[in-house]
Amino acid sequence: MRKNLPFELSKEKTFFDSLGDWIGDVFYDELPEKGYDLRDEQIFMSFQIERALKEKGTLFAEAGVGTGKTLAYLLPSIAYARYSGKPALISCADETLIEQLVKKGGDIDRLNTAFDLDLDVRLAKSRDQYLCLQRLEGASKREPADFLDDIEFSLPEFVSSTSSMQSMYPYGERSDFPELTDAQWQQVNYHPIQNCAACELRNKCGQTLHRNHYRKAVDLIVCSHDFLMEHIWTKETRIREGQTPLLPEFSLIVLDEGHLLEFSAQRALTYEVQEETLLAVTEKIMVDGVREKTLSLIEQTIDLHNEFFRDLKAGVVDTGEDRKAIKKTPQLLELGNILLRHVDALMEEFVFEGELYTIPEYDLHIAEAFFEQYGFSMKLFIEADDAISWLEWKDDIETLVIMPRLITDILDERLFDGKAPIVFSSATLSVEKDFSYLADSLGIGDFQSFSVTSPFDYEDVMNVFEHRLPQEEKFERVLELLGSGEQSLVLFKSKQEMEAFKRSVPADKMHMLEFEGDRELSAVIKEFQAGEFQALCSYHLWEGLDLPREALTQVIIVDLPFPPHDPVFEAKRNFAEDPFAQVDAPFMQLRMQQGIGRLIRTSDDHGTVHLLLNEQEQQWKPLWEPVLPVKPQTFVGNSL
Repeated sequence: MRKNLPFELSKEKTFFDSLGDWIGDVFYDELPEKGYDLRDEQIFMSFQIERALKEKGTLFAEAGVGTGKTLAYLLPSIAYARYSGKPALISCADETLIEQLVKKGGDIDRLNTAFDLDLDVRLAKSRDQYLCLQRLEGASKREPADFLDDIEFSLPEFVSSTSSMQSMYPYGERSDFPELTDAQWQQVNYHPIQNCAACELRNKCGQTLHRNHYRKAVDLIVCSHDFLMEHIWTKETRIREGQTPLLPEFSLIVLDEGHLLEFSAQRALTYEVQEETLLAVTEKIMVDGVREKTLSLIEQTIDLHNEFFRDLKAGVVDTGEDRKAIKKTPQLLELGNILLRHVDALMEEFVFEGELYTIPEYDLHIAEAFFEQYGFSMKLFIEADDAISWLEWKDDIETLVIMPRLITDILDERLFDGKAPIVFSSATLSVEKDFSYLADSLGIGDFQSFSVTSPFDYEDVMNVFEHRLPQEEKFERVLELLGSGEQSLVLFKSKQEMEAFKRSVPADKMHMLEFEGDRELSAVIKEFQAGEFQALCSYHLWEGLDLPREALTQVIIVDLPFPPHDPVFEAKRNFAEDPFAQVDAPFMQLRMQQGIGRLIRTSDDHGTVHLLLNEQEQQWKPLWEPVLPVKPQTFVGNSL
């Protein structure tokens, strides 16, 4: 149902002229009357977005912390959505940022209350953020556990009811189960192997009910970058197969924390082959009545698959990163070719088995979808030149991951095609007002940009200390700094570094710490903001975390956040003329700005940033010092 514009249109003015007048009235008159500060940077940003909407262009809108970026893009976005009759899409870096944006008392809620807009805002989360009833049932059969019983007990009555008269409603989000660890959730959430189209539980599935709900949004749909990219990559295929695209048509896209879009695009384009999944899929189709030829092919394929993974793991180059490089030996590639031929033959046999109806239809559909992707992935791995491959642990399973080397052509064709305005919003889109690193990474040649500074006087509210110490003394220094009692965010450059620190923490100090991954993150953040524990340790929360006032008064950066030496970044380095200057340094500088930006979020905030620097990191001072908001002081003894 289309809603009224928040202002009147007239024959004398275009929509955009009227939009500009309304933005001016709101910021200069109405918001100050309601107690909001008048911020020139915020007003400038909103007018630049209005211009981008008019020209249907791509805009890099860099605005410092405290500018009020969210309000600056929400006002023109809501009006444009109602004018066009299609919702605006607000894409956030991850699910935690989505929760912060739409929470009660957040920017959207406050705007809605202040202007009585009757906003229709709906969430569209990534598929892995929803419970899968099929996987829950399978996990319970394999190995019963208390947490599985708790999930089943919490399910709505209509899930197990045979009545068609009960009303159904969305359920089953990750945030509904805050006490589950990530490892537990990954046993029961949606997995790409599931064939939703053939699932007999589809109409009662929480994911399906959520999809039906947000597709009817009028004003705003809020999703993650990962889900937006999955929609972009799968849209054409889903339409071709008679399925509805993951997202409805939208009028514009706002990419909040847009500097992270590249990583979401890479994740969406990856293909995965897991060692154990093939066996799990084939077990369900090796039933009585299956033809001997099919059974023989399945067994041969399983043996070849296991041999392929043995050779794959034997040739891994372990650099200490999550993503482990692979040596593509002639023997491994030949084995892959043989395996690919067996998969092709097996797909032909599935056609005959489908006509005999000996294999349950749902299980056969899953097997067909699995081996179709398996074959495509293996072909991409073998052909090598236009793909990057690595081995990593995913869902506690060793996984071969294959990713096309260049994503820029696909982005240009399917996202930056000029059909809808696109706004990148963040405090860190550039390195000293140079947007080329981000633009080049995404293949964007034609764009508008601006950069406005934060209205905060950092000299009065922030101290930055540099600690010069050997690498092996950093963990001990973190514990010493936590002795101050300050509410602290401890940032690590990788999961491995965080886990190493966790192992070093004495048992009597563990009660004051929480670590990313141990529980559902948005629940942990709420407890941290409430002061239920002192320190949050993370390797992902360099951006997007918004904890004002006394909720966060100390940020500890354990290492300079240079990118990992994994196959993805090695590929970027190989394509650069000066890898350190074009890849490593700008990544670290942007990451540093993001991490430090967690500390001062409002005019009432104050606190301290601690940089722990080994000898090599001290030598890079000309790179990291220019991105600091204040001049660093050298930490000596009890500088706190």
